[in-house]
Amino acid sequence: MERRVLLDKDKKVLVGLSGGIDSLVAAYLLLKQGYHVIGLAIELDNLENSFLCRQVKKAGDFARKLKIPFYTIKLKQEFEDKVINYFCREYKRGRTPNPCVVCNQRIKFAALFKKAKDLGADYFATGHYAKKEYDKINKKYLLKKAKDKEKDQSYFLFFLSQKQLKYCLFPLFDYSRFEVEKKASELGINISEEHSSQDICFIPDRNYRAFLETRLTIDDFKPGLIINKQGEILGKHQGLVSYTIGQRKGIGAHKKPFYVIAIDQRKNRIVVGEKKEIYQNILFVEKINWIKKLGKPTDLQVKIRYRQKPAWANVFPLKLNKARIKFNKSQPAITPGQTAVFYDGDMVIGGGIILHTLSDA
Repeated sequence: MERRVLLDKDKKVLVGLSGGIDSLVAAYLLLKQGYHVIGLAIELDNLENSFLCRQVKKAGDFARKLKIPFYTIKLKQEFEDKVINYFCREYKRGRTPNPCVVCNQRIKFAALFKKAKDLGADYFATGHYAKKEYDKINKKYLLKKAKDKEKDQSYFLFFLSQKQLKYCLFPLFDYSRFEVEKKASELGINISEEHSSQDICFIPDRNYRAFLETRLTIDDFKPGLIINKQGEILGKHQGLVSYTIGQRKGIGAHKKPFYVIAIDQRKNRIVVGEKKEIYQNILFVEKINWIKKLGKPTDLQVKIRYRQKPAWANVFPLKLNKARIKFNKSQPAITPGQTAVFYDGDMVIGGGIILHTLSDA
């Protein structure tokens, strides 16, 4: 497993320790490669024995195991303002947000970049499965998929700027999850206790509605009509925040299965249809970060959710960092608020937030 890649021997690197085995092994690999490693954990709440607090404690335990300096920074208010409030606002709008992308962009990578500079570190690093390369011809840093395509997390990192890519290291780019688990076990870590990175960290029980009930008002859970595309009333819903595109649960009993195909926040209505109606092929994306600029419409592979395989589409750049995406084959449950990321093979071209589909416009 020991792949020694001594690119910058004796350089100092700040590693974001999440309390999971990926960041632990990332720090271990950097130590083995000759870097002076410092650990950093971010405190996102102050509730004793909460999941997030337990993860910070584990991060400190890992740092002691590796015998590296360890720091924590408190960002509870920033996390509340920039991630949790965003999460709640999006659900109020009838959209389904991706808070992990926003947290990476506005909290974790921003904090690592700043703290690395404050400590005089040459780089910062994370335990993400992703790869960066330098394009000598165009003098640009590129973001690519990791070796382990099943675990690859480049989808969550499309927002990275050239400055961030320049100073960021991804030690796990050439490792499989199996190899990482093996190394963690060798380091004495019980991997059976590992938390799934697919969970939202501030809702570890995955009960979104219960969480939103503590944050929103009664009006946000106001019942409304469930209708089909023809306007026929099929039932009542228990608040828009309980639904997402493609959902089947919570629609009521009918002769045939229905799925949510649209959420009308203005009229407080859920529109449902048969399974074939959740498939669409045109969407619009906003707030795009182009890692590699597109000068013209280009055929690329596009992912509209993390666990979905990329599908071929024509990406048509528009003004104001927007784009029109037309898939070759219709895709299921294209969901406003989620992330769309564009790939040329293994290379991330860019990505943004799904604004709406053509039928929603």
